[in-house]
Amino acid sequence: MKRTAVTIAGCELEVHEGGSGAPLLFLHPGGGFRPEDPYVELLTATRRVIAPSHPGFGGSELPDWIDHVDDIAHIYLELMDKMGLAKVDVIACSVGGWIAAEMMTKTPERFGKVMLVGPVGVKTGPTDKLDIPDIYVMPPADVPKLMFHDPVKFAVQPAMLSDEELAVNARNRETLALLVWEPYMHNPKLKRRLHRVASPTLFVRGASDGLISAAYLEAYAGLVPGARTATIPAAGHAPQIEQPQAFARMALDFLG
Repeated sequence: MKRTAVTIAGCELEVHEGGSGAPLLFLHPGGGFRPEDPYVELLTATRRVIAPSHPGFGGSELPDWIDHVDDIAHIYLELMDKMGLAKVDVIACSVGGWIAAEMMTKTPERFGKVMLVGPVGVKTGPTDKLDIPDIYVMPPADVPKLMFHDPVKFAVQPAMLSDEELAVNARNRETLALLVWEPYMHNPKLKRRLHRVASPTLFVRGASDGLISAAYLEAYAGLVPGARTATIPAAGHAPQIEQPQAFARMALDFLG
């Protein structure tokens, strides 16, 4: 994929772009975007994929004024303006799903079909209990067990990474904490706005996802008019990584 730098509101964004066909905006999860992952090639075979690195992730800058997911939603709406994307389909994963949900409530008419994969962003359960396990208080070795169906195979092995990759991973984790720490993994106002969404929306989770429960996904989808849910077997919180073929097939079938 081609990598370019685009400046929006004084923030320089790293934008990956590749493939041909109808445009597809891909909003990555907290681990960042890796163009070499197999699902990317499967999507770019039939679609023009545009995948920005969120501010503070990958090679994108993080100005001091950005401290909330809602800030990124506004930046991406302006990025769509700059790239001439009047209307676009979206695949968005985890925190990327939260960003997409915020965008869809602001300008519903600008989005075609939207697939939200293990999205966070709303509070659906009782106030005295977390909907999503707190990944920042548990031992780091336990997080992959919630993230992956096969944590031994897919968990990040720091010893196998270059210094540059380690720095990017640490920066991604630091920025994610800034965005989701308080209130944890949600915007209290978002659930009051999701009725504005006008796009056909598919909520997806991996069957072994230890972060996003089936009950949470169903409750989240219930806030979006006409939304439906689907499950990818033998996958955790990142089905695009563990089951790229099944993920791409579900995505492209839904997007048409």
